[in-house]
Amino acid sequence: MPELPEVEVVRTGLAAAVTGRTIAGATVLHPRPVRRHVGGPDDFAAGLVGRTFAEPRRRGKFLWLPFTDGDALMAHLGMSGQFRLDDADAPPPPHCRVELTFTDGGRQLRFADQRMFGGLWVSPGGAELPAEVRHIARDLFDPELDLPALVADIRRRRSGIKRVLLNQEIVSGIGNIYADESLWRARLHYDTPSDRLSRARVTELLGAARDVMADALVAGGTSFDALYVNVNGSSGYFGRDLEVYGREGLPCSRCGSPIRRVPFMNRSSHFCPVCQPETMSR
Repeated sequence: MPELPEVEVVRTGLAAAVTGRTIAGATVLHPRPVRRHVGGPDDFAAGLVGRTFAEPRRRGKFLWLPFTDGDALMAHLGMSGQFRLDDADAPPPPHCRVELTFTDGGRQLRFADQRMFGGLWVSPGGAELPAEVRHIARDLFDPELDLPALVADIRRRRSGIKRVLLNQEIVSGIGNIYADESLWRARLHYDTPSDRLSRARVTELLGAARDVMADALVAGGTSFDALYVNVNGSSGYFGRDLEVYGREGLPCSRCGSPIRRVPFMNRSSHFCPVCQPETMSR
């Protein structure tokens, strides 16, 4: 699933392309991606016509496109969801599921999703903060984030620190890739109990997480395949700068030790056994 940097790249692209535009028509090419819309595909399509987009918004890795009437188009990218902006005469991208045209006759907005784990639906009254994401915590780029309170919350937790970083109700936007990269930068083992970390160490870790995601944003995010692209179809290039994620057996750039990969929560953790020792882990 795309993490904060990838979703922010998509949000920025959408903001430049759809803000202030009015929908002329909507076509649902496959019903599954709109399965969460209560009224079904026909109601979804008919209900979008005539609505005008305000600037797209994001909390962590959750994206929505507000309408000027106070509702919002929710967008869950899942594993392979993509927004694409194409000329009307351009062929649709592979696995295109929903198409939106605009009254200005400009480029169309298309939603493609190969695996169809993602989806679109209308959130009534959701322009400012949809009910679907109110339980999601603020992310490290949110100007209203209370960092001291977040640090204190993390230090109260008894779970391993990576589990805490992945909990979107504690701090949002961090997924498996950037958790591994942040922990490597902070020289912390993924299973270090959160309640054994000092205030300074938690603050350092959160700073590392913010820095690595900021670096990823500059590179357009992380793409391992064609399942994540921005609205113009371009891939992100931060994968070239990853230090541990996806680098099992390759040398650590700090100490030269082989990077290890171990099973973790139905996925994997990547770390350097020398730079990130288990001395504080359970």
